[in-house]
Amino acid sequence: MTRWSVGDLAKASGLTVRTLHHYDEIGLVVASERTSSGHRRYTPDDVRRLYQVRSLRQLGLSLEEVRSALSRSDSLRPLFEAQLAALTAQAQQVEALRSRLTALLDGHTTESLLSTLEMMSVYESYFTSDQLGDMRSRAAAMGPEAVEALKASWLELVQQLRQHMADGTPPSDPRVVDLARQWDELGARFTGGDAAIQAAAQRSWSEHKTSISSQIGWPADDGLVDYVNQARAAR
Repeated sequence: MTRWSVGDLAKASGLTVRTLHHYDEIGLVVASERTSSGHRRYTPDDVRRLYQVRSLRQLGLSLEEVRSALSRSDSLRPLFEAQLAALTAQAQQVEALRSRLTALLDGHTTESLLSTLEMMSVYESYFTSDQLGDMRSRAAAMGPEAVEALKASWLELVQQLRQHMADGTPPSDPRVVDLARQWDELGARFTGGDAAIQAAAQRSWSEHKTSISSQIGWPADDGLVDYVNQARAAR
């Protein structure tokens, strides 16, 4: 019957001698025989187990999970289902990161990339991953054209509100109150009307006015947000 030394098995399996020694030391794949001088000799059954270990490792299982899988007398299905769920979650995270990097690189200069990264850090400090995911999904469902149209509508509202401020129009004026209502309706298109998301947005604005205002194109200290809040209170 054929026997394999550590070196021969390493060459045949594509694993390193060090890996085979480690598997032997932890009892995962133990050489069944030893020569008189103490050198390991692997039998066909040992080799079969080694290839089972290698196949399970290629599926992403840890050494402990491999040991558990090989010791099970029942179905391996639950273990593989759990591994599939973990890999699916990782794939979703990778896809989300890929999408973010693609959007980040699209038409940005080095300076704007740094600014965008700063804003990403700000947003992630106030919004949960689920909230950010909901907002991104909502924007994706609307499509880029609809999103740009909403941004244009919002900028128009900003201009009208700032003009009222410049004219000294009281925030309780019905025209200003109506513009504040439109402001909230546009915001709800992105937040879904979620009170928690709206509260997080307000907190991020109050604590990072300068950074956020540089992204949206109007001064943080012009009093516009306070003006809108007063108009809301006058409804």
